[in-house]
Amino acid sequence: MFQTHCYDAWLSRSPENSRFAMWSQLGGTFPAPLFLFLAGVAFALSSDRWRDQGYAAGEIAKRTLIRGAQLLALALLFRAQEFALSFRYAHWTDLLRVDILNTIGLSILVMAGVCWLTAPQLGGDKLRLRVAANSGVLASAIVLVTPLLWTRWRPSFLPWPIESYIDGVHNLGQPQAWLFPLFPWAAFALTGLALGCLWMTNSARRSPSVCFFLCGAAGLLLVSAGKYFDSRPIQLYPVYDFWHTSPNFFLIRLGLLLVLVNLAYAWCRWGFGQWGFSPLIQLGNTSLLVYWVHIELVYGRFTILPRHSQTIRGASIGLLSITLAMLALSVARTKWKERDYTSLARITHNSRAAGSAQP
Repeated sequence: MFQTHCYDAWLSRSPENSRFAMWSQLGGTFPAPLFLFLAGVAFALSSDRWRDQGYAAGEIAKRTLIRGAQLLALALLFRAQEFALSFRYAHWTDLLRVDILNTIGLSILVMAGVCWLTAPQLGGDKLRLRVAANSGVLASAIVLVTPLLWTRWRPSFLPWPIESYIDGVHNLGQPQAWLFPLFPWAAFALTGLALGCLWMTNSARRSPSVCFFLCGAAGLLLVSAGKYFDSRPIQLYPVYDFWHTSPNFFLIRLGLLLVLVNLAYAWCRWGFGQWGFSPLIQLGNTSLLVYWVHIELVYGRFTILPRHSQTIRGASIGLLSITLAMLALSVARTKWKERDYTSLARITHNSRAAGSAQP
């Protein structure tokens, strides 16, 4: 994420068109689907934990709806902040831009609906497998219908702020590839929910290493399948856009995500994640904060380097600076939270001690 934004914002026009920039931007196709995918996994883990604690399906849905609404409100607040800091330079329509946070928030609302409607009377692995199946079916439907919703079936009868959540049209008359509409992006969150439910089954818990190894193998199969289908001369859609709406590209990206998840599991269980401090884990624990702040330092009024003015070396130095600054911010935030928890625990302990000392 950092490298994609930094090189996109700071490279001058000549290096921006180089092979280096091309590979840099290609690597930048991973953070957004990874955020959504992990949001789905996190939802599966949290809802499963709430069920174990005895919460009813309605209460779990309520908690999740509140969380999704909060994240959507933060997304709108982020857009308002960006507009205020760029006042007189930004157009008012930027307030309604569909960015990644908007889509994550709405995807959480969709996942809450899936879980609420999925046979709440079931329990244990039966419920997990049912939620996984329903999520997978809905994700497949979103992926398959996306090419049509971006072309022949565009809901142009809707006001553009609403249509933009479907096909990313914004106010520009045509779907924009740089936005994050629910089609196809919500499918990554739903597949994360499906796999998260499968990972919480009893058989997966008994053999987690085997489970994640199989996920990595399945990822490689998905990559191969996407490339194979793309090479076929017959296409199902009247307009075929591999890089933006193609189900084949979705399969490839999902497959690569599963490979990354497999590597992340190995990193945390046997790799550097077990060797003490891990910058990747630390940044992941405060991902929303570092995303919010680094955007302003890269693209906003407080950018640390002039836009489109740097060589590859200069932009790389800026990238290193941003990475170290965000790591320091993440550590500071973590220590601040720990201090708050320690203070709260001390106050609670003193209150209980004072209460027990009274006659």
